[in-house]
Formats: sequence, C-alpha cells, structure tokens
Amino acid sequence: MGYWKRRLTVDLTTGEVETRDLSEEFLRRYLGGAGFTTRLLYDEVGPSVDPLDPENVLAVAPGLLVGPSVPTGSKTTFGFKSPLTGGYGKSVVGAKMGDQLKRAGYDAMVITGAADAPTTLVIEDDDVRLESAADLWGMDTWETDDALKEQYGDQFRTAVIGPAGENLSKMSMIECEDRQAGRGGPGAVMGSKNLKAIAVTGTKGVPVAREEELEELNKKWRLETTGRGDIDVTGTGSATIDVQYGTGEAYDAKNTELGIHPTRNWQSGYFKKAYDRLDDPENDRVSIDPRYWTEEYVQTKRPCPYCTKPCSQYFEAEDTKYGDIAVDGPEYETQYALGGNVEVDDVEAVAKANEICDHEGLDTIDAGNAISWAMEAADRGLLDDEHLDSIDADLEFGNAEAVLELLEKMAHAEGELAQLLMNGHAHAAAELGAGEEFAIHVKNQAPAGFEPRGIKGMALAFGVAPRGADHLTSCLYALEMGGDFWEFENYDRQRMDGKALALKALEDLMMIYDITGVCKFTRGITLAEGVRELVNAMTGFDLATSELLTVGERTHNLSKAYNVREGFKREDDRLIPRLTEEAADGPNEGVSIDEAAYERELDRYYTARGWAVSGTPLTETLEELDLDDVAEEVGVTNELED
Repeated sequence: MGYWKRRLTVDLTTGEVETRDLSEEFLRRYLGGAGFTTRLLYDEVGPSVDPLDPENVLAVAPGLLVGPSVPTGSKTTFGFKSPLTGGYGKSVVGAKMGDQLKRAGYDAMVITGAADAPTTLVIEDDDVRLESAADLWGMDTWETDDALKEQYGDQFRTAVIGPAGENLSKMSMIECEDRQAGRGGPGAVMGSKNLKAIAVTGTKGVPVAREEELEELNKKWRLETTGRGDIDVTGTGSATIDVQYGTGEAYDAKNTELGIHPTRNWQSGYFKKAYDRLDDPENDRVSIDPRYWTEEYVQTKRPCPYCTKPCSQYFEAEDTKYGDIAVDGPEYETQYALGGNVEVDDVEAVAKANEICDHEGLDTIDAGNAISWAMEAADRGLLDDEHLDSIDADLEFGNAEAVLELLEKMAHAEGELAQLLMNGHAHAAAELGAGEEFAIHVKNQAPAGFEPRGIKGMALAFGVAPRGADHLTSCLYALEMGGDFWEFENYDRQRMDGKALALKALEDLMMIYDITGVCKFTRGITLAEGVRELVNAMTGFDLATSELLTVGERTHNLSKAYNVREGFKREDDRLIPRLTEEAADGPNEGVSIDEAAYERELDRYYTARGWAVSGTPLTETLEELDLDDVAEEVGVTNELED
C-alpha cells in the first residue's frame, strides 16, 4: 500500500534501537513527510522540553512520493522543537539521505536522547548502529561527507552538521550533500545530541500499491514538467527560465519592477547599487542578477533526486579576490540575504558567503539578516568597541570582507560580535537591549526575500507561519506577483484586504507538497489534482481532492496547536514594525502597511481557519479534523476566548 508501516526509533542516550509499527489510521491521516514529523513532534516533545534538551527529538520522514521516480519527488522533512523560535520546527530538503532511508525499509525515524561523545548514526537496511565520530568533530560539512564516504562507501547518503551546529548556533542547519535543511536551527538539535552525522544506504526498493498506474503518471508528469519523457538532470530539455536561472529567475522583476527585494536591512525594497555597476561593461558579469553570471560561472547542475525542474546552479570560479569558489547556488534567498540586504553587489562575494555557510553549517537567510542588523546597529552607534574590535573588517553596509569574516566567526563562536549574532538577530537585539525595532523577524526567524510593502499579503503570510517568518508555508507570493494562481484570480499585490482565504487555502495545499515530497517548483503544474493522482497510485487509498487537502489542513492545524501549547499568542503572529513605521522607496515609494488593516485581515484569517480571535484553534475545528486529543488539550470555544 505504499508503506513499510515501520518507524525507526533511536535513543542516543541508551544506544537502544527499536522498530515500531505505524498503524493504517496514522498513515491515512498524515500520509508522510511533514505530516508524520508534525504528529510525532506533537506527541513526543511537550512544553517542558528545552529545544537543546536530550528529550527533544529529531524526527525524519521522507515524503510519501519519495523513491519511485516521481518527478521532483525528493523532499524529506526534519521535525524538531526549534532552538531559534522555541516552537514548531520544520525544515524540508531535497535529500538523497531521505530516499535511502525509505529504501532501507523505514517510513519515518525518530532520534532522541544525547550521546556521551560525538556519534554517527549508521543505517544499512536492518543494520542500525551508533559509531564514534570523534575524528569528524570539528570538520566542516563537506569534509565530513567526504570522510563518511571514504569510511563507509559512496553508496551511503548523509546528513551532517558543521562547526555551527557543534557550537549550538540557533541558526545552524543540516547539510545533505549540496542541499540544506536550513530553517529553525536543526543543526543545533543534532549538535546538542552529539550527533555529528547520519549515514544511510538501503537496498529494498520502495513499496507501491499500483505500480503500473504510478509509472504512467510519472511519464505524464515528466512530459508536463520538462517537455520530454525522461528525467532531465541538466536542464537542457526545458527552455523555462526557472531552469536556466534557478530561483533567481525573477530577480530583476522583484527588484526594479515590483520593488520587493529587501535591501540594507529591509530599509528599502530596491537594490539600486546592483544595477549601477552595469554601466561599466567590465563589471556586468559579477552582478547579482543571474542573467549576468550564470553563463560564465555555471557549467553544471547538481539537482535533487528525481528532479525534472533543476533549479540548481553550481557556481565555480578560481583565483577570485575571495579565493576559489565552488558551491551550489547562490539561490534567490541567498542573493537577497547575503547580497542586497547587506548591500554587497558582487556575485563572487555572495557565492563565497554561500560557500562558507554551507561548509560551516549556517542558514543563509538568518545569517545574512543577523549581519545586516549588526551593520545597522553599528551605523546607529549601538555596538560598543568590544563588538567592533572583535572583527578586522569595518562593519558597514557593502563591505563584503566584513560579511565573510563574520560568517566564519559566527560558526565558530569566535569573538564578542560573532557570539552576539550566532543565535540570530532577534536574540542579539534582546541580549544587547537595543535594536529590536529594526530586527526584522517573526517568532525570532528572519523572513524570506519578499518585501511586504510591495506585496502586502506576504506580511500576513510571514506573520502567521507556524515555523516563523516564512514564504514556503504558503507560497502566497506566487499569487501576489502574478495576480492569478490555482483557484484565485485578479489579486492585487498592493492591497492587504482579501488575502485571508487565499492564504489559508494555499497553506493547506503547500503542506501537501511537504507531506508528499514533491517540489513546490511544480506547484503551478501538478496542483492538488495532479498530486492526488500520484498519492492514490502510491497508496491505493483513492482519496478525493478534498480529502487530500484535509490532510494538509489537519497537519497545519496541528503545527499551530503545537505553538499554542508552547504558549504562543496572537501577538506572536505579528506585523514587522518597520513595515508600518517607515515608507518604502524605489518602485513602491511612500508605501507602508496600515497596522489596522493587518489586524482586520488577521481576524479574517483566523475565521477562515476556524480559530478564535486569539489565534487558538476552536475545539470544534480540531474535532472535525479528527484531532480529538489535541482539541481536548488546547482547543477553546469562542465564549472562552471572548
């Protein structure tokens, strides 16, 4: 029926390894991926557990459709209590390790406890063991992967942490062979457990309920996504711009036309400096806009497994002023966070910064925002000499050397300023006792690169996302930028009102992508109906589209309920102050967001969700979603809330 019906449980404290059965009820209600990890996190990690306690879990679940060559079916979810936000943690990655975990015979894995010394979890089909990683501790992520391949063999796929995770940076990520589980601090969870690495290989194949039907659907969606009948890992089979330029495909439109490219710590939505250099033909090749650099620097792609829409841009350069560079990226979010937001307009510097983050184990979005916050804090005179003297470079916007130096030092907790910033700029502002008004975050997490003064629905999307400011929880920007998407038409990006219902629907739909493991780059192609066909062939469940979307709604409500149980309130679904108190410049000159309009649309969103005015799910809503135990624990009635 598409499942092994098995969950692997590993206790690092005791060394005990156990395989548990997964019930058909559990499988039907949560399907896989983020559905599994969200339920497991809710059940096993309560409010008394600190994110860095041994009792926190790292739940790992490949998407339902990972394994049987489903086009773009590569995504694996890591679930955990987030060190960065203190609440719901979810990080989704196109991981070869997840594919191998399923081939080893497991639908999900839960890691708990903490080892006494650095440890590698090795999974080889039914052989699951813990081995010393003492010789790996201190290595960067690429060195660690190379060492694991040399020790165990190239057939093993890995998930590892770098020095940032070892040093418990709350913005540290998990590296999965050129792909990153970046958001929320999962690297610190592994570091707190002394878990340096996971290495997995499997030989069992993947169970499928209706194999012939699934293969026909795979052929259909290969044609739909590539124009070809095979999986095209080079990108040459498709003329689409997203394959040619990756996630930076619309860089120019976001910056010069829409004015939604965050710049100078979100003081602006237009990075003018990036285009001023184009007046000099000698410099156009190093512009951040990928239209100017992909031809020279990108010779190959290293896509996720089963990719038919390869956004990968493998950047290679030798003998630059920043040394040799080899990194998958920079993608758009890195172009913004380590480019425009720190006012660095040289793509070689941005790529080098990307490489440092990947090697040392830092999330590029939060790392870039921490540095841009520090640059503004320095500009305002809020940092003392001990902070400023702890780095050699001048801490000012546009100084690439300062960015590169700080990234290295943040990963290694080296120096006063790096120690202030290594847990994110929200934590830094709280520790400094200053700068909160320009610390751009929701629930302590930095947003993605969509400046809401020019795309106002994203202010609400950032505000309500359970894992902290996030674009992928809803992908509402796809509707906002184009005006039409899925069942919604004629949306005006400059209006706040009228976005609540679309946001709710898109959150449910995007959760389905995280549950099934299909890449959101196909969101305008497969949509819910196409994913439903694949799910039914895989499982034999024969779900209606409405039933499939209910699984997404159930999981989203469960993620919200987790935060409510942790003490999160309506005020945590906040509007970022800079967006209301300061007007934009560039294409959206003079525009800000009306706080009263935001609060009205937040009320409408809660209503659409079936939640009370505080943002707490109503008991009736949770019961209708077959979350009776959750309803009893956190659900409320309107009367109680009023």
